[in-house]
Amino acid sequence: MICGRRARPDPEQPRSPPDGPGGPRRPGRALRKMGLTEDEDVQGMLRGSVLRKVTARGAPRERLYRLQEDGATVAVEGGWGRARTRRGFSVMHLEGVREGHQSEGLRRYGATFPAGLCFTLVFKGKRKNLDLAARGEEDARHWVQGLTKLMGRLQAMSQHEKLDHWIHGVLQRADRDKDNKMSFREVKSMLRMINIYMDDVYAYKLFKECDRSGNERLEGRELEEFCRRLLRRPELEELFGHYSGEDQVLSAEELRDFLWDQGEEATLRQARAIIRTYELNEKARQQDLMMLDGFMMYLLSAAGDILNQEHTKVHQDMSQPLCHYFISSSHNTYLTRTQIGGTSSTEAYVRVLMAGCRCVELDCWEGSDGEPIVYHGHTLTSKILFRDVIESIRDYAFKQSPYPVILSLENHCGLEQQATMARHMKAILGDMLLTQPLEGQDLHHLPSPEQLKGKILVKGKKLPEPWHEPRGVTSLLDPEEEEEEEEEEDEKLQERSNQRDRGVLEDHGTPVVLENLSILVDLEDHGVLVVLENHGILVALEDHGTPVVLEDHSVLVALEDHGMPSVPGDRCTPASTYTSLLSSLPVTAVSAGGQTSA
Repeated sequence: MICGRRARPDPEQPRSPPDGPGGPRRPGRALRKMGLTEDEDVQGMLRGSVLRKVTARGAPRERLYRLQEDGATVAVEGGWGRARTRRGFSVMHLEGVREGHQSEGLRRYGATFPAGLCFTLVFKGKRKNLDLAARGEEDARHWVQGLTKLMGRLQAMSQHEKLDHWIHGVLQRADRDKDNKMSFREVKSMLRMINIYMDDVYAYKLFKECDRSGNERLEGRELEEFCRRLLRRPELEELFGHYSGEDQVLSAEELRDFLWDQGEEATLRQARAIIRTYELNEKARQQDLMMLDGFMMYLLSAAGDILNQEHTKVHQDMSQPLCHYFISSSHNTYLTRTQIGGTSSTEAYVRVLMAGCRCVELDCWEGSDGEPIVYHGHTLTSKILFRDVIESIRDYAFKQSPYPVILSLENHCGLEQQATMARHMKAILGDMLLTQPLEGQDLHHLPSPEQLKGKILVKGKKLPEPWHEPRGVTSLLDPEEEEEEEEEEDEKLQERSNQRDRGVLEDHGTPVVLENLSILVDLEDHGVLVVLENHGILVALEDHGTPVVLEDHSVLVALEDHGMPSVPGDRCTPASTYTSLLSSLPVTAVSAGGQTSA
């Protein structure tokens, strides 16, 4: 008691779930259909559990998680009194459940919780993972096993069962006072849930026409009639009437005729199979007859899709060389948000691999303690360990597809950390990493995706300069190839040296050579011509008023020592301003750091 008043409970500490006046919650109709009414794990979920949500911000927050009677919705309650919040998610939106510390979030922020208490809910689409920790191992086991069972049952449902389940769930969520009746306000809420936006006047007109009892509430048959009017498809009704005739019932023969007209070589047996699969009326189904609702169910199903369902799986010839295929690829794979200040995460690799991506990018940079890191260099994006990325790729590379995964390395590491990268890839990926040509493979042709099933390939650039390998690093080139590459590099270095020394006096004026930046400033009669090969300084020659756009400030600082005024990076200045100043300068070498030498 505080000042004679009862203290309110901490809003972050919800009470343990009560069983209620009738004992534990009873499974609903949907769970009975799934055969899970007596399941121990589902019973535990129906009772509810207090789980901690583990995030990067602050201490883990406790919430009450409870499975609803529809078997497909989990309600989440938190806080107390006015601060109480009610949220939830659909089991149909889950992609998987991971047990233990198998997410980046739990490895980083949930290490204080034993692995037996932790699990992660992975959602489809872009929704973030939900990392949770239970109070006891039994609770964690109920949720991991129970959700896995529910996901399996929901996925195995027929289209009709899924639709019925979905409609039941929508109606239950829209029925706020849980009286199994729908007021017009609740009906409008239901329409928004299913993304139907219609004029209130028209919606109320339909509502009144279906309200046979006149009590401003829809229930049972009234609600069914409202939904039927809402979902009317006049064009499909016309098509159905054309083939069914006056009796408005489609026989197996008439359905076969319809399929023939669509260009399908259907038999009477196939027509009967379609009726048994999609017809909703039990009596009509037994007599091989199809009503309008069943006809619509068939046309709106995957079987009625214009896409050949065989093409939803790999059906192409996968025995051609790898370069003959378009490859599903990802850019800046590690980012979950913007490339300037967003978050880098190993979960981003998991998501793209589970979406079927076969080429992922790793921007590798020098890290502390000798460990390479992955992030968007020279930005504010967060950093993740190269080793953690490789572990995630190992775990999820071939869960969605058996075909090869390509690691596209953008390598900014020195030789020592490159050697560390090589060790990590060999140790973590093991036999999955392709390090030698396939046995019997023609070296003039790439192997096929079929030959490379289950393999991980590394794509990167060779070192541009002659280099010495650190101990423990084995070259992939034979001695002759290494010698040829060294000769090519020597030729390139000599050519660059000659270009730097090409500061020749011409009739038009004195050239200024800027070393290391490959910048040549040449004076001509018309003004100043600036050629910048590497640093993008733009010069546009015009008649006699040549503007010079200088964008590289290290060059400007060097020229200021000789009386050259500083020019902002995006400002154009007439060349005539600099002609007299530059013509009086000696041949000058300017280094990349801005130091000058005569």
